[in-house]
Amino acid sequence: AQAILAQAGSSCHGIFGCERRLVPARHCHRQGFQHRRSARRCRRTVAKMSQLQKIADIEAEMARTQKNKATNAHLGLLKAKLAKLRASIVSESTKGGGGGGGGGGFEVSKTGDARVGFVGFPSVGKSTLLNKMTGQESEVAAYEFTTLTCVPGIFYHKGAKIQLLDLPGIIEGAKDGKGRGKQVISTAMSCSLILIVLDVMKSIAHKKKIEYELEGVGMRLNKHPPAITFAKKEKGGLALSVAPGYSLVDCDEEVIGQVLKEYRIMNAQVRINCNATIDDIIDVVEGNRKYVPCLYVMNKIDQITIEELDIIAEIPHHVPICAHHEWNLDGLADTMWAYMDLLRIYTKPKGQIPDYTSPVILPAGKNTIEEFCLRIHKSLLAQFRVALVWGRSVKHNPQRCGKDHKLLDEDVVQIIKKI
Repeated sequence: AQAILAQAGSSCHGIFGCERRLVPARHCHRQGFQHRRSARRCRRTVAKMSQLQKIADIEAEMARTQKNKATNAHLGLLKAKLAKLRASIVSESTKGGGGGGGGGGFEVSKTGDARVGFVGFPSVGKSTLLNKMTGQESEVAAYEFTTLTCVPGIFYHKGAKIQLLDLPGIIEGAKDGKGRGKQVISTAMSCSLILIVLDVMKSIAHKKKIEYELEGVGMRLNKHPPAITFAKKEKGGLALSVAPGYSLVDCDEEVIGQVLKEYRIMNAQVRINCNATIDDIIDVVEGNRKYVPCLYVMNKIDQITIEELDIIAEIPHHVPICAHHEWNLDGLADTMWAYMDLLRIYTKPKGQIPDYTSPVILPAGKNTIEEFCLRIHKSLLAQFRVALVWGRSVKHNPQRCGKDHKLLDEDVVQIIKKI
């Protein structure tokens, strides 16, 4: 690393393909600025290489460390160091602008009521699946890396407008920037549902490899945020409390204290309301985790037998399909709807029948009448007086409700404005 930095101080030849020597700024201000920028870029490259080497060393040490009560504290400290290094790499890649990693990003504008991303290794049928579900023309061929950028498409289901994203195939090391992997994963983090497309004719180890790449950048698949309250304090040391009926799994207060010291946190209030592991503690301290539902789409089932399909059925959160022959695409759409947990709320103009053709789509976690009004238009909330609600969320039909009333699927709402 020192040799590379010394070389960058005198010349950028061999690193950035520049044949010119560094020229003092007083002789040529523009040329001197370009070479100083190249030197800074070289230092960032060396720093990233050292961080990747540290990550590899820590992972190797964790792999050869036997897991027992005596090594829980050591493993917890290694996990904290690993999370810090990965977070620093991700933050540095987003500082440079342009989508990360020296190339332009392919993020597309978000439209519709939800966004679904197709993630998988090359040549597993992602583009074919997008074409069959949306009619969008995404290039399909018999060779790998056919899709080199993000191809969006719109899919309509139960009155909802769902945006589907066909992302380029990722490779091992995508979380470290290989093969534009960070751009793929950063786009996937903006999705409300992830579809990991797998080829049933290839090894099931591909599933674990993709999970490892996604979790390496802070994505948590089919998990909920741990019920842990964390707050920093100015003094008082570590105050840890565990709610009755819950316990710490493979860790204790001493291990948690060492992990917080790794983050330079000496004074904090931690309240645990679940069976928490040291990974849950690290996720809460980091505070940038993305919890997203995920479906494993087992494609190309036309090439396997019924007995092999029964074995695949043991995989949780899976949907077997054949995109080429359009097998079970309706079942995939229904399962996607269930995992996205969306609600259809119908509007009713005064003196007219409800409009069942274009429902207002709300996430299950934001299902109040206030959110319903904001979804239609933000000015409607200022004129809101009361709402008449028909459906399963009320005891009698219609019922007068306020802004805090929580709606359920297929409720009918009529808004009464102030005079």
